[in-house]
Order: sequence, then structure tokens, then C-alpha cells
Amino acid sequence: MKKAILFMTISTFSFTLMNAFVKYLNHFPTFEIVFFRSIGSLVLASSYIFVKGIPILGHNRKLMLLRSVVGLTAMSLFFMSLKYLSVGTAVSLRYIAPIFATLFAVLILKERLRAVQWLLFIIAFCGVLVIKGFDSTINTTGLLLALMASVFSGMVYVILRRIGKGDHPMVVVNYFMFTGTVIAGLLSIDSFEMPKGNDWFFLLSLGVFGFFGQIFMTKAFQTAKTTVVAPLKYIEVIFTISLGVFWFGDVYTIWSLLGISMIILALSANVLIGKK
Repeated sequence: MKKAILFMTISTFSFTLMNAFVKYLNHFPTFEIVFFRSIGSLVLASSYIFVKGIPILGHNRKLMLLRSVVGLTAMSLFFMSLKYLSVGTAVSLRYIAPIFATLFAVLILKERLRAVQWLLFIIAFCGVLVIKGFDSTINTTGLLLALMASVFSGMVYVILRRIGKGDHPMVVVNYFMFTGTVIAGLLSIDSFEMPKGNDWFFLLSLGVFGFFGQIFMTKAFQTAKTTVVAPLKYIEVIFTISLGVFWFGDVYTIWSLLGISMIILALSANVLIGKK
């Protein structure tokens, strides 16, 4: 239990730093940021796979390629949203992805959902409406980009469900990072800006923190029950808001905080109910 909490805390803090660095680097073209995020994790994931002797090509290749393209779209849209939104708000909006994942699962995988879970999803989505409807400082473009990122993230969850346990998680991640490196690399050629000074550190750190965030999150889920670990993922929002306030001088209105709280509490409750 204590190990799971420690692992998940390290994971969420790693993702927090990665998102904060992306926000700091928003003067760079989005696809250049995606490229550095991808290539860093690609090197680490490939090294792990080779050291462990895991078959790098896997089995469900078409599905893993599809997951990679959809995941790349979600990541790019999310990074774009950080150019318009405070990092805490963007991260909070991204966490409504389970709503879209559930809708896709119901429509595609024919899964069933309890009535109380529908109610919790409605509450979470109302949190989005509160953020936008009552907080005039929220940028509409950023909001739409974050919501679109959540839709594609929801698709990723469903594809991962279809992939199942047929392939090692690190192989799935490696496909994603390879695809991101190639596609984002090609798309960033024309607009590539040569990093200078500290920018190299922040860009190269993206893949490292993203990789370790993934590793420790996996360890946490392997150590304790999902009902215990999954809600801890939302600690990332608290870390991110705090870092945003102290580093970027982000200001949150009472409506923003209320909306974020509605999203996090409703989705945390859904995790607990869904696993009973």
C-alpha cells in the first residue's frame, strides 16, 4: 500500500514536471516539442526492451499503430492547448477522457454502465461547463483543443482494451514513441527552431519525465488494487496547479477551482464505483 502510494506520487510528479516544461517551452512549435517528448522516451523504452529481450515488433501491430496515431493526435492537441490555458486547467480538462472512453466502450465494445456512473459523468462534464461558463478568463480555443485531446485520449483507452495483454506494455509505448518521433520530426522540419541554452535541458527532459511517469504508474498498479491507485492519479492536478501558480503566476478564479473539483471528485468516485 505504502509502495503504491510512493510509486504513484513519483509518477504524478514526473508527469507534472513534463507538463510544466511543455508550458515553459510554448515558444517552440508544437510538433518540435512532440518530437523531443517522443524521441527521449523512445531511446529509454527501446533500451529497456533490448535489455529484457522482449520482442520489439509485438503481435497486434495494426492496433498498436492505430493506438500510436490516435495517441499522437491526442498529445499534440493537448500540447497545443497549453499555449492558451493555464497548465492546471488544461490537465484537468484532459482528465475527462474517461467520459469519452466510456461512450466509445458502450458503442463499440457493447459494455454496460451503471446509472450512477452516468450521473457522475454528467457532474464531471458540468464541471467543464462551470469552468467555461462562469470563468471569462478561459480561452475558447484552448478549451476546445483540450476537449478534442480528451476525445482522442478516450479512443486510445478503447484501443488499448482491444490490444489487451497480448503485447508487453513497453512495446505498446515504444510503438507510440517511434510513431511520434517520425511523424512529429517530419512535421517540424520546416518550422524547426534550434534550441539554445537551458532549452536543451527542458526539451531533452520531456521524454525522461514522461518515461518515468509511465514506469512508476505501471508499478503502482502492479503493487495495489486499482480502486486504491487510480484516484491517486488525480494528485497530478494538485501538483500542476501548485506549480503553475508558483512558476507561471497562474491565477484561478473560484469558478475554475469549483469546476476542476467537480471533474476530479466525480471521476474519482466513478473509478471506485466502477471496480465494485
